[in-house]
Amino acid sequence: MKKTPIYFVPGLAAGPEIFENLNLPEDKYELHYLEWKTPLALEETIANYAMRMSDDVKDKNPVLVGVSFGGIMVQEMSKYIDAKKVIIISSVKHHNELPKRFQMVKFTKAYKVFPTKVVSNFEDYAQYFLGKSLKKRADIYKKYLSVRNQLYLNWSIRNVIKWEQNLATENIVHIHGVKDKVFPIKNIKNCIKIQGANHVMIITKAKKISKIIDEVLTF
Repeated sequence: MKKTPIYFVPGLAAGPEIFENLNLPEDKYELHYLEWKTPLALEETIANYAMRMSDDVKDKNPVLVGVSFGGIMVQEMSKYIDAKKVIIISSVKHHNELPKRFQMVKFTKAYKVFPTKVVSNFEDYAQYFLGKSLKKRADIYKKYLSVRNQLYLNWSIRNVIKWEQNLATENIVHIHGVKDKVFPIKNIKNCIKIQGANHVMIITKAKKISKIIDEVLTF
């Protein structure tokens, strides 16, 4: 039986390590882990960046899995790749699911000055995007939020805030934690909910997520 290729894109500033707790049947799936690239410039469009990321996908009709900003990225990549399925985790399907505070930052264009103040300070950065609970465990999560390139961080923060997508991607599956404080569940429609899970559930609820991914791709 031919294995199904799955390509994983991590969350903002994260490396492939965030997927290490997933456990998918090796006889069914061929797993590939993509890493963030350095933007060509701060002004590079998310569309062009997604096209460059797509160059690393070598299989036809793959499954794309993305976490948080990685979920946004796999949706953009699916515009250039004929994906069997797109699975997003702790993410959003269109800009209307973004929280109001993100919309306010977009309106005021505060994102133009905000990133440069925090990229050198992991604790402040983690608190803003992932909550106070993560800040308290910063030493643990430094392992996972390993991408510190300033151009990349500035670029990615801008593109989360400015993301424009009106309709959900076809053939998409959305897995979301009910206690997610980055993308609150109240703004999220049509998702598979995981009770008691927060924004970092790819690490803390990996067993449950693995089961859901397998079930989604089996039926």
